[in-house]
Amino acid sequence: MDEIKEIIEEFLSEAQELLDGLEQNLVELERHPENMDLLNDIFRSIHTIKGAAGFLGFNQLVELAHHTENLLSKLRQGGMRVGATIMDILLQAVDMLKTMVGDIAQENPQQYHLDSLYQKIDLILNKKKGSAKKNTKPAYRSVDETDESGKAEIKPLSRYLEQKPEEKPRPSNIEADKTIRIDIERLDNIMNLVGELVLARNRLIKLNTALEEKYEDEKLLEPLRETTNNLSLITSDLQLAVMRARMLPIKKVFSKFPRLVRDLARELGKEIDLEVSGEDTELDKSVIEEIGDPLVHILRNSVDHGIELPEERKAQGKPPQGRIKLSAYHEGDHIIIEMEDDGKGIDVAAVQAKAIAKGLIDESEVMHLGEKECLNLIFLPGFSTNQEATDISGRGVGLDVVKTHIIKLNGQIDLATEKGKGSRFRLRLPLTVAIIPALMVGVSSEIFAIPLVSVIEAVRISPGEIKTIKGHEVVKLRDTVLPLIRLGEIFGLRLTDGFERNSLYIVIIGLAEKRIGLVVEKLYGQEEVVIKGLGDYFADNREISGVTITGDGRIVLILDIGNLVGQVVSRTTNDKSANSFLVINQLTPATVGY
Repeated sequence: MDEIKEIIEEFLSEAQELLDGLEQNLVELERHPENMDLLNDIFRSIHTIKGAAGFLGFNQLVELAHHTENLLSKLRQGGMRVGATIMDILLQAVDMLKTMVGDIAQENPQQYHLDSLYQKIDLILNKKKGSAKKNTKPAYRSVDETDESGKAEIKPLSRYLEQKPEEKPRPSNIEADKTIRIDIERLDNIMNLVGELVLARNRLIKLNTALEEKYEDEKLLEPLRETTNNLSLITSDLQLAVMRARMLPIKKVFSKFPRLVRDLARELGKEIDLEVSGEDTELDKSVIEEIGDPLVHILRNSVDHGIELPEERKAQGKPPQGRIKLSAYHEGDHIIIEMEDDGKGIDVAAVQAKAIAKGLIDESEVMHLGEKECLNLIFLPGFSTNQEATDISGRGVGLDVVKTHIIKLNGQIDLATEKGKGSRFRLRLPLTVAIIPALMVGVSSEIFAIPLVSVIEAVRISPGEIKTIKGHEVVKLRDTVLPLIRLGEIFGLRLTDGFERNSLYIVIIGLAEKRIGLVVEKLYGQEEVVIKGLGDYFADNREISGVTITGDGRIVLILDIGNLVGQVVSRTTNDKSANSFLVINQLTPATVGY
């Protein structure tokens, strides 16, 4: 019984991979219908699924694969050409195959009603068969078809016969054993153990430092120092190795987009070419799992609102076919994902008008905003310049969801646009969210961790440098006025006696173009922290994204930077605008009397 279950699991895994590849190949075939190699690959994939399903007794799946094979066979024989209608049917068949495979995986097989799909396939096959009989052509070429020399081009008959794929030698056992399938839960468990090892290493480093400070001249500490350093190097190497094992190519996400763009463009009557690059760029599985939905939101908006109809593009001197470029590449310990289109861009004036109309910002405040700040109003909840809701991208929901997802991943999102020429979204994401570098800060007797990716700088100021605008504390930093948040007030902590009389620290944190300052008492320096989940008990504490354990065994809260920035926005709601924060970020020193 266990052996059969293992075979079924292997079939499901392979079938899912084949079906994902099928979807991509079918969309590519529609763009290049003359590519016979691609068509043969598609046929072989369907045939492989049918054979394995037949062995396991999944009869409905076999029947659907068989009907799909018939249609593909006709295409291979040159009896008809790939068109939009045929491609719709093939993609519908692949969707149904995916549903069946998914139901088998859930051990919940259904009775599927496929008569309508089979009728569509049979109708096309019978129609083409009748057409072929009526329009039978002679095997020889007429005089009109000869070239200028009067000689007809003679091609080998083998070109028109079905090619039997060349038998490739089976790999040796040594080669076959180079790769294995492994349950992702096992990798997660190993990653958790590595996390515990990192915590133990941090604790050992701290103990070693304390001993060196106390017994500086003791020769006994030299072996301990060397052992600690070696353990630190080995732990770092192990951590890197496990992280690499968890890495997946972003192709896992990108592979779904050609089909998505194809279907949306067809529904909207648009012509769109999706160019994808950097599919082999790798990042952590946990990031891969979270990034799909935000990218779908952006892509849908680009197709629905960005790219114009062919007639509009022609009138503007553009080619009728729009273009969307999707790319990914590494930048240090981050991955950059860019999505750029050559559509109509975003009208900043329309953004301002819509924000005012929806009460997201006061008309007088718009004057203080730069173009970049106005553009970023589209990330506010409930914002949309679209007049009507659509099934493609909806209305009032979307880009704020994108921003929320990116912030949760400790990432950043940036938007650039030019009216009439297009828009570009740029996402910057960490390669992993399991172990991150953080700045450790202190308030009263408590320690907090700030993800280093969000830290711009830390400065020391005197309490007298803090000013107040509309009841909100701000500080001048060079030529910029920044809103402040006192970390102690958020968590209800009493400040250390004499703290206000002495100098204090401001940690400048950034989210996209936004900047705020966190008022803290102490800076402890940078440390690599292992993120642990909060559980249900802390579900309502939005200022916290997780916890970690320091080298001396203390539990430390990891701050959620996105929600802290959000607090600066929400606390200004009494100022008639939920976005006075943007105005504060644009104030000059002269505005507040510096």
